[in-house]
Amino acid sequence: MIFEATLKSFIRDRLLHLLLVCALFIFLIVPALSLFSMRQVQELSVTLSLSAISLILLILTVILGSSSVWRDLDRRYLASILGLPVSRTSYLLGKFTGIVVFIMIGCILFGLVATTVIALVSAQNPSDIPVRWLQIWVAILSDGLKYILVAAVALLFSSLSTSFYFPFIATLVIYFCGSASQGVYEYIISDYGKTMSGVTRTVTSFVYYCIPNFAAFDFKVQAVYPLPVSIQGLLFTGVYFLMYTSIILMIAVWAFNRRELA
Repeated sequence: MIFEATLKSFIRDRLLHLLLVCALFIFLIVPALSLFSMRQVQELSVTLSLSAISLILLILTVILGSSSVWRDLDRRYLASILGLPVSRTSYLLGKFTGIVVFIMIGCILFGLVATTVIALVSAQNPSDIPVRWLQIWVAILSDGLKYILVAAVALLFSSLSTSFYFPFIATLVIYFCGSASQGVYEYIISDYGKTMSGVTRTVTSFVYYCIPNFAAFDFKVQAVYPLPVSIQGLLFTGVYFLMYTSIILMIAVWAFNRRELA
């Protein structure tokens, strides 16, 4: 019930309709922008298409994850919903399931549009580097998993907050920190990082292991310059996604069950 109601509310949301229109406009200008690279038109079209999918999914995910619980609280729907034979756990997981389905539908639709754009650009501007659709779709679907994890983070903050702004800003901060954490960690364990103080290295390592490592879901290089995708790497990413998402959802459910809603 919560899942269906959540999905229907997303479909009727005018803001999301506007974002989808903007997304289609972005994809329409990708062929024109790709021409700025005289030698790597095809490669640039793949890069821009995948970047467009990532940007659109980020905006959708942060808005949906940050506003789902807040809207029900703001409109005083939550007390009525929980007055029904619906537990807080079922409510929160229903919200999350609705967000997940919407993200994956968007991911697949945007992926199909991107596939069309890349095919048209590569046909008009053939490259010595072949297009490998498997790598491209691995990059697209792994982005979908990444933003499901981002949605779990947003829902965790939403379960703690009574406003929209704190979950929205906090989720973006976690996203950008998690996207850069791999590079920072590799720096501190390198020879250059050994010149830093021990406290700084310890704190940085602790933060690295606490926040999600979103760089693990990035397969854009393999898609642009068709490089082989490691099965072991895909399995690691999948297990990491399941474990981290499960932990965040358990914390979110625990916090929401103990929250005062009055």
